[in-house]
Amino acid sequence: MVSSDKKIKVLFICIHNSGRSQIAEEYLKRIGGDRFEVESAGYRPTVLHPLIEKVMEEDGFDLSGKKTQSAWDLFKEGRLFNYVITVCDRAQEEECPLFPKPFFQLNWSYPNPESFIGTEDEKIEQARALRDSIKEKVEQFVEETSD
Repeated sequence: MVSSDKKIKVLFICIHNSGRSQIAEEYLKRIGGDRFEVESAGYRPTVLHPLIEKVMEEDGFDLSGKKTQSAWDLFKEGRLFNYVITVCDRAQEEECPLFPKPFFQLNWSYPNPESFIGTEDEKIEQARALRDSIKEKVEQFVEETSD
C-alpha cells in the first residue's frame, strides 16, 4: 500500500464534469490503483451525461450515484495536485479552465459528449469511442508516470 503523501495526486477537469473528466477519473482509479489519488471536477458542473453513464456501465462502472463537483471549490479548499489534466476540446471550448500552479498541467483534447450528433445509436458509438480513447490515454499516462 502506498501512503497518501507518496501518491500522485491528479485532477481531471472539463467544462461540466459530466463526461470526459469522469471517464478519466474512473479509469485512472482502476488502472493506476493505489499509486494515484484522483478526482475530477468542472468549471461549471452540471450532472453526469446519460450516454457516458451508459457506456461506462458497459465496462463495469456504476456511475449512477456519482456527483459532479466544482474545480473552483477544490481550489478554494486549498487542494494541491501533482497533475491537473484538462480533457476539453481546446479548439471548441474557450472556457476550459486553467488551474493555479504549482503542478504539471496537461491537456488531452476530447470532444464534448453534448456535441455528439446523429441517431441515438450513433451517439452511443461516439461515446464508446470517447471512452476507449480516454482509457488508452490513461493507460499511457500510468505507464509514463511509473517509477
